[in-house]
Amino acid sequence: MTTIAVVGEIVADAVLPADGIRDGAAHLTVHPGGGPANFAVALARLGTTARFAGRISTGALGQLCKAHLEDSGVDLTASVAAVEPATLAIAKLDDNGAASYEFYVSGTADWAWTAAELGTLVSAQPEQPVAIHTGTLALALQPSGAVIENLLAVQRQNLTVSIDPNLRTLLVPVEHYRARIDGWAKLADIVRLSEDDLIDLWPGTSVEEAAQLLHAKGVVLVVISLGADGAFASLRGETVRVPVAGRSVVDTVGAGDSFHGGLLHYLAQAGQLGGRLESLTRQGLQDALEFASRVAAITVSRAGANPPWSDELD
Repeated sequence: MTTIAVVGEIVADAVLPADGIRDGAAHLTVHPGGGPANFAVALARLGTTARFAGRISTGALGQLCKAHLEDSGVDLTASVAAVEPATLAIAKLDDNGAASYEFYVSGTADWAWTAAELGTLVSAQPEQPVAIHTGTLALALQPSGAVIENLLAVQRQNLTVSIDPNLRTLLVPVEHYRARIDGWAKLADIVRLSEDDLIDLWPGTSVEEAAQLLHAKGVVLVVISLGADGAFASLRGETVRVPVAGRSVVDTVGAGDSFHGGLLHYLAQAGQLGGRLESLTRQGLQDALEFASRVAAITVSRAGANPPWSDELD
């Protein structure tokens, strides 16, 4: 199986339904989550080896998340046990199942990466990865962000680099993302944004204009998820749009991560990763996006970040 390396946070998502505060109490359900971890789970369940580097807390919530990764088949040989508590996110759902987040990150396990701890992530044993993926908070917060950026800069000559900024502006000021996006783009071959990310980064900018901004920095493939309107992508300026694959929505937790995981799984199985996507055609990209849309559609049809297994797409 093809291997994709993933680095980033693993978060306990406490999901609060729209009617979850009643009788003087918040009725929460805790699911394993975190953008990079969700991405790794999607890859592994689809059949790609996901070598995940996470700093996993030895506390109760950290071990809940670890068991979820293991049960999904994620390779944790590059992860480390951390004495700090797990990061906690509260995902509040609106009446349509859309989630907004607040985070509790002070002193938690996910941000204390060192270069030495990441040494085994891109090892050729037992198999050299063809790509490396990161994003969300691990890339935005310090000291983890600088360590991961340095890793990407070194490994870009060997691997396809995928970044999902996944803006969390209630925790990280939008000005920080605007200051860093050009630098991340220079490291990346693939960048995925949500529609909300686009609005925060460049208000009033069309998807085509945003793609050109990122292409100018060296990004080969720009993908923008548009919720109910499907997805837009630009491959070196050649554009593709695909509709959503389903309409049943329980909640949107993990939808973008599952979409992105489905996309990279498809590209990996098609032999497109490991370089600068030199042989990827417009038709190949459309096929990959349609597959990713099916993956995301299944995820949003059930609670929490719960990507499908490969046999659910057969």
